[in-house]
Amino acid sequence: MTTPSEPALSTIMSERRQLINLAYRLLGSLADAEDVVQETYARWYAMPPAKRAGIGSPGAWLTRVAGRICLDLLGSARARRERYVGEWLPEPLPDTTDDPADRVTLDESVSMAFLVVLESMTPGERVAFVLHDVFRYPFAEVAEIVGRTPAACRQLASSARRRIGAAHVPAAPPPRQAGLVRDFKQAWEAKDLQALVALLDPDATAVADGGGLVPALLNPVHGGDRVARYMVDIASRASGLTLVERSVNGRPGLAAEHEGAIVLVMAFDVEDDRIKRIWGIRNPEKLRPWTLSRPPGEG
Repeated sequence: MTTPSEPALSTIMSERRQLINLAYRLLGSLADAEDVVQETYARWYAMPPAKRAGIGSPGAWLTRVAGRICLDLLGSARARRERYVGEWLPEPLPDTTDDPADRVTLDESVSMAFLVVLESMTPGERVAFVLHDVFRYPFAEVAEIVGRTPAACRQLASSARRRIGAAHVPAAPPPRQAGLVRDFKQAWEAKDLQALVALLDPDATAVADGGGLVPALLNPVHGGDRVARYMVDIASRASGLTLVERSVNGRPGLAAEHEGAIVLVMAFDVEDDRIKRIWGIRNPEKLRPWTLSRPPGEG
């Protein structure tokens, strides 16, 4: 009788990108996702070699462990975010990273609009929905991670799906989104109040996240006219900022540079040829990947 051999290191590490993709969607934070993946691998290598060799599907094992860690973190994150200064927004993804294994697949499930809706879900809803509807895991496997029956997980995913459906509006074509963001950039730079009002939906909302570390709105601004006036006020007070068109979570967005560092990333949600929502991330802890990255074509 032969003793099963331990999976090769390359086999185990090839799961890294899948785990990063899963953890980011579950947590809305690339930094937290990287911590989850590191802890998952630490638990794998903490097992005796014989036990690792006996695991038939290392990828499934790693996913289960990562999912459970994320579920625990989501529970504690709710308490942490109640103490968070101002609004908490997901960590924005730049259009490139240095390590291919750390790149998150940019699709609808990582758009800022999608992640913000995920934030409104309970931990169980979020995990069940992402695992089943995004990553196509059967409910029997989801149940092992969530710690509930497959039927209960099906109900959790169904509840999450209703939340997504109630908030979801089909995205405008990328070229149209890019055009609106470019027009917004030009109007903002020109401090052109009327041009900004024309680009914004009358019910537009702007949300900022400074985390208490930098000045930022503590509460959302509602109404296209008020949002436009707020943007003009920022442009009038800010000096030395350079606005750059960048992809944010796979969608057209803007980044503001100051003295070589990214100090603001803006994501947009477009409905009916108007900008409906603006999310501005200023928390420097969430912008570290942006300062370290360069958009395609730049050295």
